[in-house]
Amino acid sequence: MELEKIIEDTAVQLLRISATRLPVNVINALEQIKETATGQSALLQLGNITTDIGIAREKSKPMCQDTGIISFKLEVGDDFPLKSKLKDILINATRRATKEIPLRPNTVDFFEGNPKDNVDVRGHIPYYYIDLVPGDKLKILATTKGGGSSNVAALGMLKPGVGLEGALQFVIDTIIKAGPQGCPPYRVGIGIGGGEDICMTLAKKAIFKQIGERHPDPRVAKLELAVMDAANELPIGAMGVSGSKTVMDVNIELASRHPASLPVGVVLSCWALRYGKAVIGADGTVDIIES
Repeated sequence: MELEKIIEDTAVQLLRISATRLPVNVINALEQIKETATGQSALLQLGNITTDIGIAREKSKPMCQDTGIISFKLEVGDDFPLKSKLKDILINATRRATKEIPLRPNTVDFFEGNPKDNVDVRGHIPYYYIDLVPGDKLKILATTKGGGSSNVAALGMLKPGVGLEGALQFVIDTIIKAGPQGCPPYRVGIGIGGGEDICMTLAKKAIFKQIGERHPDPRVAKLELAVMDAANELPIGAMGVSGSKTVMDVNIELASRHPASLPVGVVLSCWALRYGKAVIGADGTVDIIES
């Protein structure tokens, strides 16, 4: 029971961190964009963003009123003693975090309405991405990604003949279509291959890589930089006022595809790329990861 309480308390803490403390690597990326901005309106918007980040951290209050649909990315070690109980533990943590932080209740069921606790009445939210790994630790990434940037995500089931060039053009077209709607500067995740569900999951995972982290395959890393350069030529900029870079970074994840299809998933995060990370040992030790 003690370990269950440790996991629940840690998950609540991570949701608080996610909602109120922007990761350092994201802050640094925004500062770099601010340093290279040329437009006065862009500088004003980036200044407002910086002020908001500081107030949220100082007062431990959400930096955006939209605290998203809650999800957890889990890496569960073979020898970690709790597995099937994790879902109930994280549901309890979500309910607590909604009240204690507080988080805006965002789960709306078509028939049952809003239970006001950020838990889906049908058991699907908070959502879980689970990887099974060696070892005896549990790694948790908790995120409060907002709806505005989710609304500009895109899935393309392209003809294989368009190739990688066509896939990456779809990404640029998605960013153009998003414009200011998802609150840029954007963090861009791209998933190519797999199927319609796999490519979107890969894209969602890609946005939580460290900014500046490149794909281990140099051919893919080169494509990441090419997409970022192309996106930053677009006259969108911070909050859509132009005069600054449009994206903070781009990451691509690839999977093998069916010969007859070329799935491409694009997930954008707003400037408030919010998450908290921790590692919990089988002995109950907790390491909150600042990044």
